Amino acid sequence: MSNKIIEISNLSKNYGDITAVDDISLDVYSGEMFGLVGPDGAGKTSTLRILCGLISLDKGKVTVLNKDLSIEKREIQKSIGYLSQKFSLYGDLTIDENIEFFAEIHNVRDYHTRRDELLEFTRLTPFRDRLADKLSGGMKQKLALACSLIHKPQILYLDEPTTGVDPVSRRDFWKILSTLLKGGMTIIMTTPYLDEAERCNRIALMNGGKIIAIDEPGKIKESLNKNVVEIVCSPVRDAYLLLRENEYEVQLFGDRVNILIDSFESDYPEIENILKNNSVEIKDKRVVTPSLESVFIYLIKEAN
Repeated sequence: MSNKIIEISNLSKNYGDITAVDDISLDVYSGEMFGLVGPDGAGKTSTLRILCGLISLDKGKVTVLNKDLSIEKREIQKSIGYLSQKFSLYGDLTIDENIEFFAEIHNVRDYHTRRDELLEFTRLTPFRDRLADKLSGGMKQKLALACSLIHKPQILYLDEPTTGVDPVSRRDFWKILSTLLKGGMTIIMTTPYLDEAERCNRIALMNGGKIIAIDEPGKIKESLNKNVVEIVCSPVRDAYLLLRENEYEVQLFGDRVNILIDSFESDYPEIENILKNNSVEIKDKRVVTPSLESVFIYLIKEAN
């Protein structure tokens, strides 16, 4: 794999009595997209804000671009771009004026060509004179991304970049990120969406401030050594509740339930009996590979 661009060792962060980040260690390599994945309160945003130098760490060491974050924070910040969860641009400025403002903050003198490139890249050129307040959610995110790229950072940090964005804009955003990766940029993002996690080269699954798994998404799924039996049945809600009562690991998806099992041959007959004895009609069944969501839920329960 390429060179390490970020090294995190035994990182912890507390807010009073609450431990937000709990002794985590990980490396990020140059040119990869790395995902910090987990629910609200998992410690993702705190980790990202520490990496950006926006909040201090309580314990551990962070090295970014071979520089110690605690000592050379200002130097590191010149080489990073950051897109926060909340839209933090100026609503009373146009798209052009917002990018100009961020160029000046980063001491980018001759920014006009770069600005035009970014507007073309994010497909915002036709709207460059529109006030930021008048933009849709997806366009705001693309503007925020353009502002974070104006100084040509080596590393781009994205904090839940597609939360609250419509599906079409979300797809556009991912196309843009894919192009940035092809250009050699390193991207570290946080997301609660497991379908987005699948797009990353590697991910760290986080819960309660801890990392509970770290690897390529496919390898994390393979590591479970379990199967999922997917059953189409009716009434599906009854099936879901019955299986939960019988302590099966079960998820509900529309007209079907997914049950995590060790072996179809040994486990399915009992599942079938439970459902049939309680007047649940089984219409179809099949064995599928566990989803990242199934694996994540299982690992959280195991950790607890």
